[in-house]
Amino acid sequence: MRVLFVGDVVGKPGRVAMKALLPRLRERYKLDMVMVNGENAAGGFGLTASVGDELLKMADVITTGNHVWDKKEALQYLDREPRIIRPLNYPPRAPGSGVCLHAAGSEKVAVLNAEGRVFMPNLDCPFRGLDAALEALPEGLSAIIVDFHAEATSEKIAMGYYLDGRVTAVVGTHTHVQTADEKILPGGTAYVTDVGMTGPIESVIGVEKEQILERFLTGMPVRFEVARGAVLFSAVVIETEPGSLSARAIQRLQLTYP
Repeated sequence: MRVLFVGDVVGKPGRVAMKALLPRLRERYKLDMVMVNGENAAGGFGLTASVGDELLKMADVITTGNHVWDKKEALQYLDREPRIIRPLNYPPRAPGSGVCLHAAGSEKVAVLNAEGRVFMPNLDCPFRGLDAALEALPEGLSAIIVDFHAEATSEKIAMGYYLDGRVTAVVGTHTHVQTADEKILPGGTAYVTDVGMTGPIESVIGVEKEQILERFLTGMPVRFEVARGAVLFSAVVIETEPGSLSARAIQRLQLTYP
């Protein structure tokens, strides 16, 4: 089975690029499933019902992160749309779920989402949260994919080794910068520290660079807007090992559009 995980989609430019590029990627890699991090898909911050529905026409499961709450309608949307998940280590009363079970043909896949705590909001422990979530999963799964949405490289690497041999893949999101450290860990788990973003190239992690520079130079609040122009599409393709939860291969992708 081949799974595509698309890095953080930033606003309309990212959505347009994804729509344009996915058909040929599906054909080229014979994809069985597509996942995408959509926490910045609506105007660069958050997720709305209309944008979520748009992404679900292209992807099977949407993961998120700390920005998922930036659009308040997400509070109700996540409760009614099980294919969109939020980090599972938010307190129990948070809307939505941190786990999605998906049938990719005859293959059963679990997608889990967790958020780091280093340089991030102080949530419940993601390590123990993922332990509990894994114990609750049904048997007979073909793959378990974890989106670890975190800032610190060290925390992401630690999570990769912590879950090695228990899940098919640990893919990092949040920093919007793709890392060149994709590998199969000793226990058979595919790993990459950050998938990167699907958003404007001439930007600072998707935002108009002039606005970011003004913020750094003045220290004053600045309204951030999604940049324009050509888009960098960042993703990884994960190939699973039949008959086990291990991964056979992980490949980084970076494409430009148009």
